[in-house]
Amino acid sequence: MMTECAIYRGDDRIEVEGDISDALDAALSADEEAFCWIDLHEPTAEEFALASRELELHPLAVEDALSPHQRPKLERYGKAVLVVLKALTYDPGARDVRGGEIVVCLGRNYVVTVRHGDVDPVKTVRRRLEGDPELLRFGAPVVLYGVLDAIVDDYVDIVDAVQQDVTRMEERVFVERARSLAGDIYAFKREVMEIHNATQPMVPVTRALAAGDTVRVTTEARPYFRDVADHSTQVAARVEAVNELLAQVLSAYLAQVSVQQSEDGRRISAWAAIMAIPTMVAGVYGMNFEFMPELQTRWGYPSAMLFIVGACTLLYALFRRSRWL
Repeated sequence: MMTECAIYRGDDRIEVEGDISDALDAALSADEEAFCWIDLHEPTAEEFALASRELELHPLAVEDALSPHQRPKLERYGKAVLVVLKALTYDPGARDVRGGEIVVCLGRNYVVTVRHGDVDPVKTVRRRLEGDPELLRFGAPVVLYGVLDAIVDDYVDIVDAVQQDVTRMEERVFVERARSLAGDIYAFKREVMEIHNATQPMVPVTRALAAGDTVRVTTEARPYFRDVADHSTQVAARVEAVNELLAQVLSAYLAQVSVQQSEDGRRISAWAAIMAIPTMVAGVYGMNFEFMPELQTRWGYPSAMLFIVGACTLLYALFRRSRWL
């Protein structure tokens, strides 16, 4: 479905009436400084066929634009450049990462953005660019820069929130010694891996765009792409560090569990040793010998009970001293 369509000439926005074909006809017939920006949300094959015919897109470009769940990548198909990007949002309360996909099809005087999912940074990008005529004068490539910059900025915010959650989880391991963290850590690690899978492939994409070999941009506009490439590299490094830290938290948790199990085993062994003394003495009495020395004395049984209490107390003191109890 086409959500918005306009032609930009300098800092002027010209609304386009009609379908995708009309919009592209208007853009292609405009002067070289103008470009058309069409935004589509989960278009059907029939809806996108209009754009693909007008722009003479390669079949593989059409397939990439209509097929979500791809890795970020950069491809050139003839005169068109196709960039696949992953947009993410993060819910700190639920520790849940949700993703969407944005495909940017860039030509000399047109930009087609295709969105899959509910994550939508394109509206924010459009408002930002329309409020900054200096950026709009760079032409169609500035839309690609704006989308990249918005997505990478979201990555920065997400990584900040994830790092705080990892720190809190680490404190639970070392301070609270929580015993039910394994499931939480594994679930959180899957969410971090989703961020990792979105940010790592972005690095070569942004570096290629910053080099200017794939998308031809003016000298004045190239620093913007280099800035995005730098931020993308930093974010990817931070995500890698968070992923490694989470693995260390899991290892620390398993070590804590192992130590706790060892301590529990020692406690059980200590109490078993203490209980062995009265069990042994009671077993001897259970044999019912007729001639037992203590049966002939008045203090026989009290002496046996005193021996049991004394021996158990001694063992308890020794185990406490060795920190088994």
